[in-house]
Amino acid sequence: MGKKSNKLLGTEFVTATISTTLVLVLLGIIVLFVLTAHNLSNYVKENINVSVLISDELDSTQVAKMETELNTAPYAKSVEYISKERALKEEIEAQGVDPTEFLGMNPYTASFEIRINASHANPDSLNAAVKALRGNTNVVDVVYSKDLIKAVNDNIRRLSIILLIVAALFTYISFALINNTVRLTIFSKRFIINTMKLVGASWSFIRRPFLARGFTLGMMSAVLANVAILAGLYWLRNFEPQITTVINLKIVAVVMGAVFLFGILITFLCTFFSLNKYLRMNSNALYYV
Repeated sequence: MGKKSNKLLGTEFVTATISTTLVLVLLGIIVLFVLTAHNLSNYVKENINVSVLISDELDSTQVAKMETELNTAPYAKSVEYISKERALKEEIEAQGVDPTEFLGMNPYTASFEIRINASHANPDSLNAAVKALRGNTNVVDVVYSKDLIKAVNDNIRRLSIILLIVAALFTYISFALINNTVRLTIFSKRFIINTMKLVGASWSFIRRPFLARGFTLGMMSAVLANVAILAGLYWLRNFEPQITTVINLKIVAVVMGAVFLFGILITFLCTFFSLNKYLRMNSNALYYV
């Protein structure tokens, strides 16, 4: 009988661990999405380019000076100089046609390609920056997509709101699922709890093994969930190396810590409150739960 009871206890614990692990993986993914949303937003914004077309009369010294000035501008993430010759070469490679053959000249203008800082990738900041650039007598024109910038900001704003709602919903679901898993485990032991009460055991004495078991359940589930999440991130990095620009080590560490803390805390608290429910019940009420 003792072996059968131990086997049943082991089966229940393994089942509870698997269930809790799956829920914690889901929770970890939600936390990961929330934390990477900001980095993803910055990554998208910082890939918006502004082309500053410059006069052909500038010599190499003036070009270098202008490049230095642009690099120190608060709106510039990075600045790249594109000469007339390079612009022509890239166009020939892209189109397969040399325009100098029928024009007799290089029609392209030297330019600076500016990647915008995320903090300035909004219509108001960019309009101010473009106005200042166009005021420079060495600048022929400034080319950028107003509609693209507006669309990026609007879509990021909408996605952020949706993500926060989804995160709150799934956090609640995760809490409910883990709570139900723990409550079912305690429910199956309600008569044992009542028997311990009848023989005079104190509430703290009765709680001790259950709380220890809940703590172990949470810790093991959190470790397994973190291993699963790390394995998924490792596969994702091999599949798409650029993902490291959005998901960095700091974010991974925060996700691991959140899963571990949540796993232990929620199982411990759910065990505590579920135990108190059955500790307060009298013997007859246990049959009608």
